[in-house]
Amino acid sequence: MKTNIARYIDHAVLKPELSQEEARKAIQDGIDYSVRTVCVRPCDIDLAVNLCKGTQTEVSCVLAFPHGCTTSEVKAFEAAQYIQKGVAEIDMVVNYGYIRSKLWDLVSEDIRAVSNETKKAGVLLKVIFETCTLTVEEIKKTTELCIEAGADYVKTSTGFHSSGASIEAVEAMLQAADGRIKVKASGGIRDIETACKYVEMGCERLGVGYSTTPVLVKGEGQTDSAY
Repeated sequence: MKTNIARYIDHAVLKPELSQEEARKAIQDGIDYSVRTVCVRPCDIDLAVNLCKGTQTEVSCVLAFPHGCTTSEVKAFEAAQYIQKGVAEIDMVVNYGYIRSKLWDLVSEDIRAVSNETKKAGVLLKVIFETCTLTVEEIKKTTELCIEAGADYVKTSTGFHSSGASIEAVEAMLQAADGRIKVKASGGIRDIETACKYVEMGCERLGVGYSTTPVLVKGEGQTDSAY
């Protein structure tokens, strides 16, 4: 498991304060560790696409991050632009205020606005819930809506809220998914034991901060970085 963990990792380079040189180094570190994707800020897509050319690592980017409160129309526009720039995957934040309001039609429309763009381009879509704000039933219901809307993954967290992935949230996603959609645990994964636990549960991706990737790949130690 430890030798393959890099291929589960979406190596997150998302801190808003990163300079271009810091972002470049963090992205290159992910490539050097052969992670599955580098997950970058929209402003760094061009940089990441250029660095990842000819490597095993693809580019994912966040959308409506970290709050998910932009309109669905704006999210669709973002998706189209990022796809044009060359991303292979998009991690969108759904409007989880709508989830907590039980406005299920609006939640579904929000996801479909982006999935309509990703599907026609062959780009993977992951939908971030911010599970620490939701009940188990809300997590399960939103997982069902993601399946219906054509998303490829459900994802626990942005890593920028009060807490990240949890066993309870991942279990709820996996139960609702029932093999129909993939699950990504993200946020708060700071050591190899936690990473392996989520993989053993059935997660097919792990979202970890760029400073945590070396810890997981080497299989020792722990970081205090939330993301």
